Amino acid sequence: MKVNLKINSVHFDADKKLVDFIHERVDKLANYYDKIIDGEVILKVDNNHSTDNKIAEIKLLIPGNDMFAKKQCKSFEEATDTAVEALRRQLSKHKEKIRKK
Repeated sequence: MKVNLKINSVHFDADKKLVDFIHERVDKLANYYDKIIDGEVILKVDNNHSTDNKIAEIKLLIPGNDMFAKKQCKSFEEATDTAVEALRRQLSKHKEKIRKK
């Protein structure tokens, strides 16, 4: 299943390889939770002169709730990976909560 994803890169243009990478990773979240309505990714570069200056913010819209993760790493790929992993854990917890009702 593909997630309807909107990718915004602030003050730079994300290349096709990065955009494809993000789509691939976020689409895998649909395997954990198939009711994802929409998604938004914001990519930023933090000018704090440290090496971990790439920020990926991912917001997922799911029925009755929003999931959000923001990670800062050395590369956008690494930041995306860690944010997707955090969202995967959130979705798993959310699914458990729904199952117990």
